[in-house]
Amino acid sequence: QVQLVESGGGLVQPGGSLRLSCATSERTLRTYSVGWFRQAPGKEREFVAVISEIGGTFYANSVKGRFSIARDIAQTTVSLQMNSLILDDTAVYFCAAGAGKSGTGWFKPRWWGQGTQVTVSS
Repeated sequence: QVQLVESGGGLVQPGGSLRLSCATSERTLRTYSVGWFRQAPGKEREFVAVISEIGGTFYANSVKGRFSIARDIAQTTVSLQMNSLILDDTAVYFCAAGAGKSGTGWFKPRWWGQGTQVTVSS
């Protein structure tokens, strides 16, 4: 069973930064791709970023250059560093794990976390 627990959401002003964390297991990090999705009110869930079991990353165009995904094997976490936040980044952010192709956007999540709210507002 794969467990994913998000943390780090909150309220931030436009232009600010926030760091999300997804706690999981070492086995998950070494076996599956782990990524982030988000869902804004009234919108469909959308892909944000993913990191593969060998460390390859891929980002949605909307966050490229502003967000950074990384993993810490020792801490068994995957983080999402979000900089230069804008109003449109407001959403519930979900951590997910599943099959993926390293360095590409091909990612088929099988397990999901409960989500964490990120609100960008002045």
